Amino acid sequence: VQLQASGGGLVQAGGSLRLSCAASGRIFEIIAMDWYRQAPGAQRDLVASITAAGGRSYADSVKGRFTISRDNSKNTVYLQMNSLKPEDTGVYYCSAQRVQGASWGQGTQVTVSS
Repeated sequence: VQLQASGGGLVQAGGSLRLSCAASGRIFEIIAMDWYRQAPGAQRDLVASITAAGGRSYADSVKGRFTISRDNSKNTVYLQMNSLKPEDTGVYYCSAQRVQGASWGQGTQVTVSS
């Protein structure tokens, strides 16, 4: 599975961004899709997940502000990020969970200015 993330950028606090992750290859192997965030000098943390059945989960820090969704016709997963805060700054990675292991996209930078 190959993943291509896009949509990052610079935004002021309180603003919004939508990230996209386009999947290709053996898509039928994907169990769930995740978005991770890695702030400078920090570990990579799970932000949101969506399963093949459509179940969604979020980190407490983004609940009520971020929404994960998918468009199966485009093999794309989205992360709508609203009410952004400076602490949301980081590189956002999409990941595809498979029985064979996880596949990772290249990451997209999100910078939220105060």
